[in-house]
Amino acid sequence: MARKKIALIGAGQLGGNLALLAAEKELGDVVLFDIPAAEGMAKGKALDIAQLLPVEGYDAGLTGTSSYDEVAGADVCIITAGIPRKPGMSREDLLDTNVKIITDVATNLKRTCPKAFCIVVSNPLDAMVYAFKKLTGFPKQQVVGMAGVLDSARFRAFVAMELHV
Repeated sequence: MARKKIALIGAGQLGGNLALLAAEKELGDVVLFDIPAAEGMAKGKALDIAQLLPVEGYDAGLTGTSSYDEVAGADVCIITAGIPRKPGMSREDLLDTNVKIITDVATNLKRTCPKAFCIVVSNPLDAMVYAFKKLTGFPKQQVVGMAGVLDSARFRAFVAMELHV
């Protein structure tokens, strides 16, 4: 039985950590993708993880790349691509920048992974999931967003600070 193929689109901090977790859980073979300017980082992180796995007793293939051809046919695509919000940057500025990145990702994944289950993690999340879904035309059961508890934790902290509790 062939192993599943998991593509992580965005080899930054989150993409690299998710690649490690997917490999340690032996969920499938992992492709860590980033833009050509960051291909060295994607290849380096994939190599680091690939060298760690046998020492820890895990078995998963890892590839770092800047070619969507190597992502082709993935069963699952996790999209972490985008820039983080910087001090002084508005959510609108973040949206303008990251929607351009998501547009490129969506166009390429529609071509190379039309049957993949896609998990969008890029911020601002709701807007990125909506844009990705519209641009790919994938059915709604094929695209989800994942934010975790970070936004809820921030909200609780802000309320506590405001109420001095």
